[in-house]
Amino acid sequence: MSSQNTSINVTHFIIGGFDTLSRPIAVGVVILITYLLAVLANMANIMFIISDKRLHKPMYLLICNLAVVDIMYTSSCSPTMIGVLLAGVNTISCFPFGNINGCIIQMYVYQVGATMEMFSLTIMAFDRLIAIIYPLQYHSYLTNTRTLVFTYIVWIVACSFALFPPVTATPLPHCFLRLRYTFCDYGAVMRTTCVNPEKYFNQVAILSFFVSFFTFTFICLSYCGILFFVKILSNNDKKKMGSTLVSHLICVSCLYCPQFIIVILTRFGVVLTLEERQGLLIGTILGPSLVNPFVYCLRTKEIKSKMFKIFRKINTFLADNHFLAPL
Repeated sequence: MSSQNTSINVTHFIIGGFDTLSRPIAVGVVILITYLLAVLANMANIMFIISDKRLHKPMYLLICNLAVVDIMYTSSCSPTMIGVLLAGVNTISCFPFGNINGCIIQMYVYQVGATMEMFSLTIMAFDRLIAIIYPLQYHSYLTNTRTLVFTYIVWIVACSFALFPPVTATPLPHCFLRLRYTFCDYGAVMRTTCVNPEKYFNQVAILSFFVSFFTFTFICLSYCGILFFVKILSNNDKKKMGSTLVSHLICVSCLYCPQFIIVILTRFGVVLTLEERQGLLIGTILGPSLVNPFVYCLRTKEIKSKMFKIFRKINTFLADNHFLAPL
């Protein structure tokens, strides 16, 4: 975009990322159902862990933290997309503070959620590494207090990293109102400015690559350490370890695969159509938030056992009421 374009006073943005959809209602319903399932499943995970003192352990505190991150991440932009597709509200208002604060806040919350998704999975990989390699010293190395303090520190670091996109976008003049994408993504907002965005895209790509590379490398090294240690484990312990790794690997794949394509490969010449980018971006937002709680509910014995007990109580209650009901 040329810097010679005339800047305009921005009071709202028009979301144009879904303009080419032939069946917006169907896509909106899918996103709505996925969003509700993700929020409800993550809230259930949080309630299971908070309500049972036996689950107040480092691993479950980290699962609870991941559930909080999932809710924040998917809620940062899913309501906006649902509003566009189902209600026809294709504008995002800006708070009346003389700037584009509403859009900037959405961008910031989204960036914090995306960063914390990577950090949370990295911490969980470290937790499993310690638990498998040092099983006898695990509870002395990772206490609840240390886990919470470490989690707070990670949140502070993530919030600091996520400041860069909104801080660079806020002072720039804007020449257009229409966003090419489906919410206030950094790329969409930068393309509405009167400046050439390539320099800013490269800066954010470097920062994203640093965070993604650091976290993904640490997770891979954790896997290598666990696999190296597996040789001295019994067959039963190998099965437990394999189940743990599969659960974590599913969550890691859902997050990193589409993100790697969007953030990294596009900087190296891979060209995506607008529809492909939209699909990958929506998958990156909704996929991990939906998969994570079900993976940990269904593959974690304590949470699964508690869930079955609650279902049994509900079934018993319903059966008793039906039995007592008049014929």
